[in-house]
Amino acid sequence: MRIAVADDAVLFREGLSRLLAEAGFEVTARVGDGPSLLAQVRADPPDVVVVDIRMPPTHTTEGLDAARAIHDDHPAIGVLVLSAHVEAAYALQLIEDGAVGAGYLLKERVSDLGELSDAVRRVAAGGLVIDPSVVASLVARKRLRNPLDDLTDRERDVLSVMAEGRSNQAISERLHLSPKTVEAYVRGVFTKLGLQQGADDNRRVLAVLAFLGR
Repeated sequence: MRIAVADDAVLFREGLSRLLAEAGFEVTARVGDGPSLLAQVRADPPDVVVVDIRMPPTHTTEGLDAARAIHDDHPAIGVLVLSAHVEAAYALQLIEDGAVGAGYLLKERVSDLGELSDAVRRVAAGGLVIDPSVVASLVARKRLRNPLDDLTDRERDVLSVMAEGRSNQAISERLHLSPKTVEAYVRGVFTKLGLQQGADDNRRVLAVLAFLGR
């Protein structure tokens, strides 16, 4: 399996590349910024790209932006995004976008070669990989009562289809409801689950997590 690695920290990039090679992968490119990664992907498409979220010049979301571009232009290429910290908003974007062959992993997991190799193979096969620490940070939000108890039967139906990763249009077609009616039910679900829009939260994903964890 062929892999391209992108990280602006030279020591980490070279160490990661060496680990991947030891695990039996072929590292086809080692770059330190998003534009270089995109150029390498265009010139010699790998099976998987492993990319840091924060890279030059602003060290904000360059890696994530590159990952999105690769996913849009080369959907067959798996993308594994690495982060030094738990940043749930970025991981949730992968789920929200319905991404396949994508993953979000903390850099600390790289020291576990087995876990790293498994993550690479899973995204290469079209799977979705989310770091357990991110999932734990979401499900740890304890409540005294189950907010799902407040949902009507129809709101539960809408949430059930939403949990399949379906859009509002698909929910409308499945349940034979008008788009406006579906939007109203979805708003009702968000309100009753107490999911206010925020920088670190995605209400649609959190609603599904609440449903699946009931």
